[in-house]
Amino acid sequence: MEFIIKSGNPEKQRTACVIVGITESRKLTPEAKAIDQVSKKHLSNLIRRGDMDGKTGQSLVLYNVPGMLADRVLLVGCGRERDLDDIKYKKIIENSIKQLNETGASEAVSYLSQLPIKGRDIHWKVKQAVEISNECRYEFNEFKSKKNRDKKTIRKLVLTVPSRRELPTGEDAIKEGMGISKGVKLTRDLANRPANVCTPSHLALQAKQLAKSYKNLKVNILETQEMENLGMHSLLSVSAGSAEPPKLITLEYYNGEPGKKPIVLVGKGVTFDTGGISIKPSPAMDEMKYDMCGAASVLGVMCATAELGLPVNLVGVVPAVENMPSGTATKPGDIFTSMSGQTIEVLNTDAEGRLILCDAMTYSDRFNPDVVIDIATLTGACVIALGKYATGLLSNHSPLANDLISAGEYSNDRAWQLPLWEEYQSMIDSPFADMANIGGREAGTITAACFLSRFARKYRWAHLDIAGTAWLSGANKGATGRPVRMLMQYIINKSAK
Repeated sequence: MEFIIKSGNPEKQRTACVIVGITESRKLTPEAKAIDQVSKKHLSNLIRRGDMDGKTGQSLVLYNVPGMLADRVLLVGCGRERDLDDIKYKKIIENSIKQLNETGASEAVSYLSQLPIKGRDIHWKVKQAVEISNECRYEFNEFKSKKNRDKKTIRKLVLTVPSRRELPTGEDAIKEGMGISKGVKLTRDLANRPANVCTPSHLALQAKQLAKSYKNLKVNILETQEMENLGMHSLLSVSAGSAEPPKLITLEYYNGEPGKKPIVLVGKGVTFDTGGISIKPSPAMDEMKYDMCGAASVLGVMCATAELGLPVNLVGVVPAVENMPSGTATKPGDIFTSMSGQTIEVLNTDAEGRLILCDAMTYSDRFNPDVVIDIATLTGACVIALGKYATGLLSNHSPLANDLISAGEYSNDRAWQLPLWEEYQSMIDSPFADMANIGGREAGTITAACFLSRFARKYRWAHLDIAGTAWLSGANKGATGRPVRMLMQYIINKSAK
């Protein structure tokens, strides 16, 4: 979709559709009042008759409104004005795009970007409108034999600002929103591809293609023997049962101050997770193609950062494997030595994500990182604790955790911090090795982070458990692209400093 920034009165817009808001109870926003005045109370009369009362989720399409140059006027319910916040704004924009697509209009001018959202400026409102609109229009049809080419959707959306002096701010917001949307789309596309297509080799190929597209990106792929030589026996233990060769993918982006320590992102890339010998139950196992959403989000962030040309140093590390049962697969009770030299007793082969992340985190130390953030669909316990709304966050550095939480609040891609107290560490003790890879039923998300924390002692580190937020199940099944927006806002904030 094309986005344009503009200022001007709604009654003067020659377009297929003008979008304005109506708040409860039947109150016209300033832009709706302007239309009402030029149309000689056309809107007021409709609302007075009860056609619409302004509740969130409501909409009404009007044709041939007197005094208007536009073909249509779309009224969008915004709820009570005093309740307008980030979440309500998201719902309002989503509703407007849905209704626009149903009208068949190919372009529109929206005044919803001027709604008074608590604590949010015009840059935030325009940027959010761009990102939300792109997410609403996302469709994954790569494997459909017949694509709906006749489907009419909005192609150009003009977002408005109150005056001409805000035009540069709006243009910057559109650029930022489009760059982030590109990264989110890449993440969703990779995650939605089936596991017979999106293999570790496929992820490596995508990283190479990114490096070809952006001159500031450099890619490196480690193969099995190279990982063996580095002592990555924990990572290799996960891929031991699969015919698909593992890959350790690194993407480096250096566009910040020379010599400044980079942000390092580590993304879990299990392209399909059967559970290994500790095999999963069959219901919904198809969704285990999403066990590489951490890897997909790292590639998405690298793409968006390069697209925007942000002045920052950033490294992405993706351990990519497939976890399968076979005669060569790791068995419960096997012990492996990680790249760090620490030994691990594998009590459950379905707790495999931490086994690949720990070696990738040790490998990350060679980049002399400012911070390391790992992203992983790691534990079902996080889904139980936080559901689909919040990403689980654990960290050994409070300022880093606070920065991520703030970025999540700003981007509406939120995280919730869980404790990483020393008392939990004893839950992963093993009588036969330095640690076990599981800690029992209790505090599963925390003990998984405790495991990873033992490989993060040399640097400031945060862990994002996206098991509940990376994809949706049910009728709207599909990848969400989270937490790309949170991570991008964190990186934008860091680059601004």
